[in-house]
Amino acid sequence: MDFELDGNAALCTAATSGLGLASAERLASEGADVAVCGTTRAHVERARERLDAAGDGDVLAVRADITDPDEVEAFVDETVETFGGLDHVVTSAGGPEPGPFLDTTEREWYTAYDVLVMSVVWTTRFAYPYLRGSEAGTIVNITSRSVREVIDDLVLSNAVRRAVVGLMKTQSREFAPEVRVNAVLPGAHETPRIEELVEAAVERGEYGSYEEGIESWSDAPLGRVGRPEELGDVVAFLSSARSSYVTGTALPVDGGSMRS
Repeated sequence: MDFELDGNAALCTAATSGLGLASAERLASEGADVAVCGTTRAHVERARERLDAAGDGDVLAVRADITDPDEVEAFVDETVETFGGLDHVVTSAGGPEPGPFLDTTEREWYTAYDVLVMSVVWTTRFAYPYLRGSEAGTIVNITSRSVREVIDDLVLSNAVRRAVVGLMKTQSREFAPEVRVNAVLPGAHETPRIEELVEAAVERGEYGSYEEGIESWSDAPLGRVGRPEELGDVVAFLSSARSSYVTGTALPVDGGSMRS
């Protein structure tokens, strides 16, 4: 299926690894010019190389802190200046610290809110004027299945990410018909984030090996964890004209693990 993204300009936040990078790679493979940001030079350079190899479009990879509104605005402005416009935004963010409610500090709550919610607020606020001027403006928020069903020991993700879905639904109505806004709710995918959680569980003695741990995440009827590129395919679809009558939707990409 041709997503007809050739020559479009896409901006992806915190997309130098994991599901954000997989989404950026899929957009690049469809011919889009893609801008990504990250906080470490090594991740930024690695992402630049992977995106250059993924497609024929232009690539912008920069260091930017998505919890700093000035840096987010600068990233949006540089993207528009480099590509001559902006058609698609994909918001992503690293997961907050795991832990139960009683072990979570007040500072961790504030930090999680900035990372998961305010980063989306700032990115979409600064990007909206350009998206509105596009013929096919879209926003896709990468969140988590935890907005529908809580995950043990992930209180920050369970509680804070729900605000992103409420924001998405509100924007889908306020920005229509010029800009479509959707969210994806990933289940377990074998990303550096999941690898980190599994390795931590192995260190705590909960699993005998990484292989045993990663298998424990595959509670989906499909019998495995997802591949990051499978989430990227869905993001590219929601960014494309092939989903032109889809907005305000929070779409699970979880292998069927969600029971609700």
